[in-house]
Amino acid sequence: MPPRPDGSVPPPLPLRLLAAFGRFWWEFLVGDTPELFLGTVATLGLVALLAHERVAGPVVTGVLPVLVVAMLLLSAHRARSRP
Repeated sequence: MPPRPDGSVPPPLPLRLLAAFGRFWWEFLVGDTPELFLGTVATLGLVALLAHERVAGPVVTGVLPVLVVAMLLLSAHRARSRP
C-alpha cells in the first residue's frame, strides 16, 4: 500500500477492518447515551449474579423490571435536565 501524503503507512487491511467493526459496535451499543449501556450491563450482571447464587425465582424476575424502570426514569430525568 502506498504511503499517505503525510508519509505514514496505513495499517494493514485486517486491522482497519477490525477497527471499523469495533467502531460500528461501539456506536450501535453505546451511541449517544453511555449511561444506558452501562445501566443495561449492570442490570443484566446483577440479575445473572442473583440467578447464579440461586436466589428465589420470583425475586430475580421481580428485580429485573424494577431495575429497567429505574434506568428509564433516570435516563428521562437526565434528558429533561439537559439544556
